[in-house]
Amino acid sequence: MADQIVPHFQNSSGHDSIAIGAREFMCIGANPPFDHPHVFLDMGDENEVVCPYCSTLYKYDATLKPTESSPNDCIWTPEAA
Repeated sequence: MADQIVPHFQNSSGHDSIAIGAREFMCIGANPPFDHPHVFLDMGDENEVVCPYCSTLYKYDATLKPTESSPNDCIWTPEAA
């Protein structure tokens, strides 16, 4: 069982870029039901990555917690099964 939840982010508001506090995360595109396939993205040593589905530019910001984003409306929490 996973001991760590992978943060999920979305861009329903159409921001040019989103600052996040995680280097490994899931992009879902937009809020369901308009989401794209949930893809795992890993920045590695880089400070930004572009989602191959929705072209959202994610930028790492060390001042944010792993589950925070700026703008703050971009975090998405999956409902428990």
